[in-house]
Amino acid sequence: MRLLIFLLLPLVAIAQDDDYCFSKDTSRLQTRQFSSKTAYQIVKGSDIEREYKVSECQPQKIWIFHRHGTRLPKASMINKAPRVGELRDIIVNNYQVAKSKPETDELCQTDLVAIKFWKWNSSITPDMEEYLTAQGYEDLRGTAKVYQRFYPSVLPPTFNDTYYQFRHTDTQRTTESFKAFAEGLFGSQNNAHPVEIPKEDLLLRPYDYCPSFKDVNYKGEGSEYQKFHQSKLYNDTLAAISTRLGFLYTLSEDDIKLMYDMCRYEQAWNVDRNSVWCGAFLPEQITVFEYLEDLKYYYGSGYGFPENAHLNCRLVQDMLTHLSSQVSPHVVAHFGHSTGLLTLLTALGLQKDDIKLRADNYDSLTSRRWKTSLIDPFASNFVAVKYDCPGSLDPEKVMFLLNQQTVQLDWCNVGLCKWSDVLEKYKAISEADCGEYFCRAGGAPSLRSGMSGLLAILAFVAYLMH
Repeated sequence: MRLLIFLLLPLVAIAQDDDYCFSKDTSRLQTRQFSSKTAYQIVKGSDIEREYKVSECQPQKIWIFHRHGTRLPKASMINKAPRVGELRDIIVNNYQVAKSKPETDELCQTDLVAIKFWKWNSSITPDMEEYLTAQGYEDLRGTAKVYQRFYPSVLPPTFNDTYYQFRHTDTQRTTESFKAFAEGLFGSQNNAHPVEIPKEDLLLRPYDYCPSFKDVNYKGEGSEYQKFHQSKLYNDTLAAISTRLGFLYTLSEDDIKLMYDMCRYEQAWNVDRNSVWCGAFLPEQITVFEYLEDLKYYYGSGYGFPENAHLNCRLVQDMLTHLSSQVSPHVVAHFGHSTGLLTLLTALGLQKDDIKLRADNYDSLTSRRWKTSLIDPFASNFVAVKYDCPGSLDPEKVMFLLNQQTVQLDWCNVGLCKWSDVLEKYKAISEADCGEYFCRAGGAPSLRSGMSGLLAILAFVAYLMH
């Protein structure tokens, strides 16, 4: 069957007009705009040599928060896969039998043929929901190798449970992501193991223990998400997609979003191949979907509500504590989820726009910093590297990296920050009682130790070791 497709594609491409053709687009920039379902390999930093060079400084410690790699969908989408097959047949019928294709922006023949021969992978079943994929495993194995390549002195290739500390949440996708990362560092035959997962994981899943965080109206009636969802632009986009696919009426949003999700999942599962369903959408239509997603995450996990900056209090304290300590572990790596990564960035004040994202400023925020496609793809990772710079007046420095790119902060020098400035910048969080600080109302029990107490203990331990 695949041989037949490859034989047909060159023939049907001969008589094409100027309509957009995904299969012939060599750049396919919209594949970088799939929000939290974007493939890491497409958006990760590429100028690696320049990003990691810090002259006259030696890396001493690394702290990592890593989102899991590319995963399978939830069971609800897997169960809907037969509907995608039905839509495939109707679209082909629209074009080849009903002759209801549009006069402009029609599917090119190569995209139409690709859709015609699409089949769902029936080996993916609901009991495998949200499992890490083969590409997801490679995502994490690859990032470990990259960081080890540029920080070999801090990331030795032999596991030591005093030197290394790993932790993941209680899910298959984060467990397997940890194993992939460990394989990237130590090889396939390694004895790396994580610390025990607590019954209440307040460090990596604080949002599970904060009722008011769950209850906030970030995409319900009256929210900016809902306003954009009900806007003329969004509904005109749904109508235009329906027309492009040969329908004489506007498809249900559920059907359109199902094709869109199939597009971005399949593209993330097979980075080196195209998902045929991405051809159903024009690039400008993808940007509309991306903005809707960004509004959801901006208010659900980002700067839309000031309280979101409090949620990851413990994780920020964890980073500051470990990087402040003069003793092991020298490498701390946590494996978690999208909400954890986004609320961490929010707590640190990173990727913040000067203008608040709203339903009515889509056109003016095309170059926004809060673009989840770029900051929170599958396998997104935030890394803090502590340096010793003996020739400097401030020998302790740190660099923050997001998806293998240096985070540029206006209070740092080309990405390199004074450690004293970091401690001052995040003093309020470091001294906070996270049990009271992180949740809007109620939630987790109070932990009254704060970072200041932890640092005092660490300083005393370091004193005894001298």
